[in-house]
Amino acid sequence: MGLLVVLSIVSVRVIDLQAVQGPTLAAEAVKDRLRTVVLPAMRGDITDINGVQLATTVAARNVTVDQSLVSKAGVAGEASQLASVLGGDAASYQQRMTGTRKFVYLAKAVTPETWAKVAALKLPGVFSEVSSTRIYPAGAVAANVVGYVRGDGHGGSGLEYGFDNELAGTAGSEVYQSSARGTEIPTADSSATASVPGASIKLTIDRDLQWVAQSAIATAVKGAKADSGTVVVMDPRTGQIYALATVPTFDPNKPADAANSDTSNRAVSEAFEPGSTSKVMTMAAVIEEGKANPLTKIVVPPVLKTTYKTWHDDVPHGTLKLTLNGVLARSSNIGTILASQKIGGEKLYSYLKKFGIGERTGLQFPGENKGFVPAPKNWSATTFGTLAFGQGLSLTAVQAASVYATIANNGVRVAPTLIAGYTSPDGMYQAAGAPTSTRVVSASTATQVRQMLESVVSDDGTAPKAAIPGYRVAGKTGTANRVDVSCGCYRGYTASFVGLAPADAPRLVVAVFLQNPRSGHFGGQLAAPVFKKVMTFGLEHLRIPPTGTLHPRIPVFW
Repeated sequence: MGLLVVLSIVSVRVIDLQAVQGPTLAAEAVKDRLRTVVLPAMRGDITDINGVQLATTVAARNVTVDQSLVSKAGVAGEASQLASVLGGDAASYQQRMTGTRKFVYLAKAVTPETWAKVAALKLPGVFSEVSSTRIYPAGAVAANVVGYVRGDGHGGSGLEYGFDNELAGTAGSEVYQSSARGTEIPTADSSATASVPGASIKLTIDRDLQWVAQSAIATAVKGAKADSGTVVVMDPRTGQIYALATVPTFDPNKPADAANSDTSNRAVSEAFEPGSTSKVMTMAAVIEEGKANPLTKIVVPPVLKTTYKTWHDDVPHGTLKLTLNGVLARSSNIGTILASQKIGGEKLYSYLKKFGIGERTGLQFPGENKGFVPAPKNWSATTFGTLAFGQGLSLTAVQAASVYATIANNGVRVAPTLIAGYTSPDGMYQAAGAPTSTRVVSASTATQVRQMLESVVSDDGTAPKAAIPGYRVAGKTGTANRVDVSCGCYRGYTASFVGLAPADAPRLVVAVFLQNPRSGHFGGQLAAPVFKKVMTFGLEHLRIPPTGTLHPRIPVFW
């Protein structure tokens, strides 16, 4: 009788489990075995103008563990086996493999070959998910332009940050049933949503020219004991930037090793007072307004006394009889003030704005500094004089290059650009839209200014070290007092040279800046040699021949 009662109870329980609760329990069992794996999208490449990869993504695997499937008795041995393949400390793996959590990372972004070795161990509960890792084949070359990707897969700086949405693509997912060992059951149902790769970006940067620019400025910064340095190489006709170099720099493959300040792009984020390289705008304004020409005679006294200030030149001198060309060639602050007085402060301010000072360039680079030029209503009694020769306003290295590119391009300012085009996930390439163009001065004014700038590079000027045999070169030195934010005062210098070649048919503009050099400080001594090295390589690399014409010798004195 007792046996019948027991059998009856068992029968009822079996019926309940199979017929009544069976479907629910089965569904819960399947649910427990379901795993959802994110299928990351392949991040788009970043290449130079010739298609050379500066940033790319390669396949990888993340190694994970379901702690509930790991044998407590065998966890130490499994951890030791993992350490032998993945490296690291076995005790650390054992700690992460112990517990009840369903999902814990053991290692991220290992190579497929490494995962194959882990899989061959057939460790219960240890499995993988598809992943990828970002690599930078050129290392530090253009690192401050390209930027880097953080551990969470998003851009951390540079264009990786600025174009993160376009590069990242859209992740997919896969849902499958797993066995007790944590591996997929091949015959079980599964579903997946495919990921969508990100777009690739082609830059205007030329890797080889970028490397030369970085190497040259790094050597100069070290030799001058400067805080930092930048070089911009630009095509004045198209606005395309071929090189945007800054030092110190970093290796984007190891961003954690870099100081935050070294991962930024100083060429667009750091504004400074340009000094005498700014005089090209004053000269262009005076000529454009018809108040002077390169032969206009100017008497430059030893000092210039005004109501509120006595002005000096960098180098003491007696009374000089200079042409307007000579004022620029000799970089006379006094002569520049006298020339600017012919047009007045309001007119000078309007030309500084036309050249783009105080406005963003349209470069689409994160963290761009727009510089600063005070409006006339905020001027002090000395502002007009200082603005004329390049103090009291601030700009970036890219803005400075753009000013000279405007003169090189017959008076038309073409917005600088770093993006040549985009390749969509389906392989279709689309060139970037044409940059905006604005006429600033006439072609005649631009030609006269270029000829004056050639005198700067002659033996009569301040930058004979910028001369390149066989080519007509034009440019301007700068040795500006530098604002030290720690004291809110002037301390140290910005040494610079910005030039173009060939002077009568310009194809390249090269701008060089060294911040706070301690071994020398004149732009003609420190920056001009960097310009010569970079410009010489650029002309050869891009196969730009000399024009074969002669520089019209414009008198410096009268």
